[in-house]
Amino acid sequence: MAPSDSAIKKNVRESIKYIRKSISLEPKIAVILGSGLGDFADSLEDKIKIATADIPHYPKSTVEGHRGFLVFGKLNGLSVMAVQGRTHYYEGHSIPEVAYVVRIMAEIGIKTLLVTNAAGGVNPLFKPGDLMIIDDHINFMFRNPLRGPVIEPETRWTDMYQAYDRKCIQTIEEIGLALGIPLRKGVLFASTGPTYETASEVKMAQKMGGDAVSMSTVPEVLIARSRGIKVAGISCITNMATGISKTALSHREVTEIANQVKDKFQKLIREILIKLGNAA
Repeated sequence: MAPSDSAIKKNVRESIKYIRKSISLEPKIAVILGSGLGDFADSLEDKIKIATADIPHYPKSTVEGHRGFLVFGKLNGLSVMAVQGRTHYYEGHSIPEVAYVVRIMAEIGIKTLLVTNAAGGVNPLFKPGDLMIIDDHINFMFRNPLRGPVIEPETRWTDMYQAYDRKCIQTIEEIGLALGIPLRKGVLFASTGPTYETASEVKMAQKMGGDAVSMSTVPEVLIARSRGIKVAGISCITNMATGISKTALSHREVTEIANQVKDKFQKLIREILIKLGNAA
């Protein structure tokens, strides 16, 4: 049975109460860091790290490359919240638990969310190490964290027009040009995992309009949009999907490629957060 409206609100309040004991910052922008990308949070100034395992009701992260911290700090004078280690549906969590951190963000006062992930390339023009602006998504998880009781001020009938904010996308494109970092743009196809897609499933994703495949991100975006939080997203193409790649896939490959491009990626994330955060 799904938890009640009042139970979810109570859990979020207790999580916030615990977090507020450690921080005084009022960030308006947050970033969720994908596989192998958590090091960025350590670059924040005057940072405070809160272990998610210590936060009441917070789902536990069990995946290598996802450390399990909420990090609050400064970036060029701007207050920022960073999620260093997301939780995933394939770990055994429910979809609402996967998106729980975004409900916390909304209560903290986040206005803009940057989601990042490691993704497999479905578009044959892509290559490992490419960075893709998420232009839209396809929810092939067939699950939605808004299912069940309405948690006010969320809305059941959330409009997904411009799920990924057009102005944010334009700003990211301008940042990429200014930094000399080539950026792809495409549609994220999300499945539940944890197995990688078959060659036939990859062909299906291509025919449906997908450019990259991921096992995360979409549940977070759905809650964010229901709470009126603007969303921007970047996928790091860490491998080519089955049928395109000529070799077997592994999580080690994902983290290795993410580590190879992390300097470029962190430079991009830094500028995105500064620009979008100052506009929030």
